Amino acid sequence: MGILRIRSRHQPFEIAALSMAPVCGVLLLLLDVRPTSVQMSMPVPIQIGWESSLILVGVGGLLGILWPGRLATGLGIELASVLVLGTISGMYTTALLVAAGRQAVAAASFIAALSIGSLWRAAQIAVDLRRLARATQCVGGASVNGGAS
Repeated sequence: MGILRIRSRHQPFEIAALSMAPVCGVLLLLLDVRPTSVQMSMPVPIQIGWESSLILVGVGGLLGILWPGRLATGLGIELASVLVLGTISGMYTTALLVAAGRQAVAAASFIAALSIGSLWRAAQIAVDLRRLARATQCVGGASVNGGAS
């Protein structure tokens, strides 16, 4: 059997994005403010879901990264979080472009990059989970923990 290579779970840009997501979501909810593009393009229940998702994504993603138990569980939680982050940041990109058109190119580009990066990270995690599953089968189903080398 070859070397089991799991990509680092401590990626600075991912951690920064996941750390800011709940801050942003809480501020949007507490201050009861929404970007004009979001107000124009999303119904109110979707807006509230979008804001709540920011909170859940950030907390869940950081929990997955710091998960002390089984590596597969932590990676699964992180995978779900970055998939949702990619989706909701894509929603915001679309809202920006629909509401502001070409004037939103700079902001939409950065938010689209967050979406693409999140989905890219999700793909990496999916590959890592597949490798981990194969490695677990090779060693007879033994538990693989995050702290194991």
